[in-house]
Amino acid sequence: MTSIVKSSLNKEQTTAWLRGLMTIAYADGELDDTEKDLFDHFSHEEFASTIEISELKPISPNDLAKVLGENSTMAENFMRTAVMVALADGIYSITEDEALHKYCDALGLKVKALEALRQNLEKAREQAENDDLEGWLEETEHSGTSIIPHDPEHHQTVLAPVKDWLDGWDINDPKVAHMVCKMIPPQCPFERDVVIFGKKVAHIPAMCKLNPVYDQLVGLRFRALSYLADDCQEDISKYC
Repeated sequence: MTSIVKSSLNKEQTTAWLRGLMTIAYADGELDDTEKDLFDHFSHEEFASTIEISELKPISPNDLAKVLGENSTMAENFMRTAVMVALADGIYSITEDEALHKYCDALGLKVKALEALRQNLEKAREQAENDDLEGWLEETEHSGTSIIPHDPEHHQTVLAPVKDWLDGWDINDPKVAHMVCKMIPPQCPFERDVVIFGKKVAHIPAMCKLNPVYDQLVGLRFRALSYLADDCQEDISKYC
């Protein structure tokens, strides 16, 4: 069924958007297993007919701003999906944080949720160091210190601004809605192999065990599906 609502995203904007997400995914030096799975969905389905995988290369903040910067709503929605990618593996690294803030600056955005997240993380790191909380900070080969909030109480405190920001996202573009539905699985997946082009490349654990904003993503996916079904009158059975 063809959507009765036309997307405001053209091919150039869609390509820049996906390139930005890939840049964030690569910010810590490599694609995580969950991130590989995410881009496999992109490459094989919704955008396969219009965007070549070879086009999905990292994009600089200035180049991204040239394409998405004139529309503040579009730019902020891009940032929301970028944060989703950054948190896909349950780890928010310093390099990912820096990349996100560079995009914000180039797009001319002041995202209070990201600023609050950075402040909360700095406070949490100081507290972890003072209390000698093992496991809260982990050194990684590619990204230096990665912040891994294992404690549920830390989840609530540190990530509260981002959770509210994602909860307040009003989906109003069919292409973005499809993107959200592909980024977020219909249910918490069990451990499984990641197969790309017929070859096993990785194994990932259940997403809900890793992603600290999983509940927000489930709600976001529901809103995207409702928008496609009610406003765009699309058949959403393939996402169920």
